[in-house]
Amino acid sequence: MKLDALVLGAHPDDAEISFGGTMLRWVDAGLRVGVLDLTRGEMGTRGTVEERDAETRAATQLLGLAWRGNAELPDGRVEPSLPAREQIARTIRELRPDVLVAHHPTDLHPDHCAAGHLARQAWYLSGLARLAQQDGGPEAFRPGILLHFLGHIPADPTFVVDISEVFERKMDVIRCYAKQLEPSGPDDRGQHFLFGADILARAETKARFFGERIGVRHGEALVHDGPFPLDGTLARLFPRG
Repeated sequence: MKLDALVLGAHPDDAEISFGGTMLRWVDAGLRVGVLDLTRGEMGTRGTVEERDAETRAATQLLGLAWRGNAELPDGRVEPSLPAREQIARTIRELRPDVLVAHHPTDLHPDHCAAGHLARQAWYLSGLARLAQQDGGPEAFRPGILLHFLGHIPADPTFVVDISEVFERKMDVIRCYAKQLEPSGPDDRGQHFLFGADILARAETKARFFGERIGVRHGEALVHDGPFPLDGTLARLFPRG
């Protein structure tokens, strides 16, 4: 399978919460988008693994993804190990995305940080011909662009994607993860464990904040390490209008 874009998230729902609007725009434009979750979210306080699996399937269908996979790394214990980065590099070679998108490596959640570092390491390794030969799988391939979405810590973005027209659909996708949004008991008010606001409210606050930066109602921020290439890939992924 050949993808246009592969999005890497530490847990099921991470890609949707931080990058769901852009994924919807890409799918609407006819691009083939995939998501690789690194864990099944089995350490989550709310809901069971089986419930989150079902929620992930529902979100995948609503997004219209061409592919979704899971690296089955241990939730809460993700680290940029040699086996993990080579596993992800193999997935990149198999799917051959033009752009790879992942967590920013600076975040409060250790799994998010590790996912950002793993993405960069795997992005590089995926293009090594001899490593691909030793692996015995597809030939070497490195995506032309590596982007990072923002999680808990704000940063000055390289650019912001206007998701105003798809924002309500993004919120519907997030609502697929109902068990993550509902209180788990009498002592749980359904708030985010770090910041005291519920997940939907935080998603809207971030979208409003970054949308204002470019003069639109809702936006999603992306960071590119170094100068961003103004070429045909940019025009195809982020068309005007």
